[in-house]
Amino acid sequence: MVPLARPPRLRPGVRVAVVAPSGPVPADRLRAGLGVLRGWGLEPVVADHVLAGHPRFGHLAATDAQRAADLQDAWCDPSVAAVFCARGGYGAQRMADLVDWDAVRAAGPKVFVGFSDITALHEAFAVRAGFVTLHGPMIATADFLGPDTPNGPESPVDTDSPTGTDAPDGAYGPGRVAPGAATASAPAVSASTAAAPAVGAGQRSRTRARDHLRATLFDPGSVRTLTVGRPLFPGRAEGITFGGCLSVLAAEVGTPGARPAARGALLCLEDVGEEPYRLDRYLTQLLRSGRFDGVTGVLLGSWRDCGPYPQVREVLAERLAGLRVPVLEEAGFGHNIGALTVPLGAHAVLDADAGTLTLTRPALS
Repeated sequence: MVPLARPPRLRPGVRVAVVAPSGPVPADRLRAGLGVLRGWGLEPVVADHVLAGHPRFGHLAATDAQRAADLQDAWCDPSVAAVFCARGGYGAQRMADLVDWDAVRAAGPKVFVGFSDITALHEAFAVRAGFVTLHGPMIATADFLGPDTPNGPESPVDTDSPTGTDAPDGAYGPGRVAPGAATASAPAVSASTAAAPAVGAGQRSRTRARDHLRATLFDPGSVRTLTVGRPLFPGRAEGITFGGCLSVLAAEVGTPGARPAARGALLCLEDVGEEPYRLDRYLTQLLRSGRFDGVTGVLLGSWRDCGPYPQVREVLAERLAGLRVPVLEEAGFGHNIGALTVPLGAHAVLDADAGTLTLTRPALS
């Protein structure tokens, strides 16, 4: 694997798009997330079908064709500098093959942010377009909004389940942003802003995800090193980061455009709501398919609601031991509160003993 093309970092005043490639988006949370983006000095626009709803299936934000068109239109719009996913859930795989990836590749790299079900699109951007993307929080989810955001959640409820919450009536109309939240200039982001407090440090951990994403977007050099986790298997490795949600990666096997193997890759894995035996099944499928052949190291994130962690850890250790590579666990990304942003498609060095992942250059140019 070789490093992918990096998108430019963001600057205050640029126009960014919000799309919903998967599940339905609650309008109040969308409105709150747009307010945060405006507070960073960005100019957000909402894709035409984010709040459209699907005529038959309540677990989808809109039809497959509409969601694909929203993503492609946003990416190919030269006035748009970044594309933020509103939420995950389920549905990205249904629309991924409807996107004209040749047109996306011709438009060049842009910032793309999302996780969970959006793993299918991270893989598509990597394999079909050759672009670095960001595995990070989505603007209409609890972890991005936090308790300090107007109309944000009061508790860290996971809003990224496949069923999700149907968007209420009252879409803002094609291409229009939600009302509310005065625009403010984004103050400078520094390394101190990006510093990550320990998970469980009260209110600070509730804003860590948003702060770390912001630093990655505006001052990526300040967050080149993630100091997190502990060694499951010791050692040091380097490679190109790839991965995301384990169950989605397993579902990608055998699909059009799926990468046959990950030789030279630093594998990043996390998931939510999957019992240990299911994690075993997904890992076994990926191992048997050869998808993990040539992996140089593994970064393990959160396993929220996957059962007691000692049981999860035992499955992970047993299944990954055969790779004979360094493995860093509890690395602070995924469906956990205060999840860190991890660039995918970037060259990095994993030091399991030190508990660090260090990018050899900033994720954004």
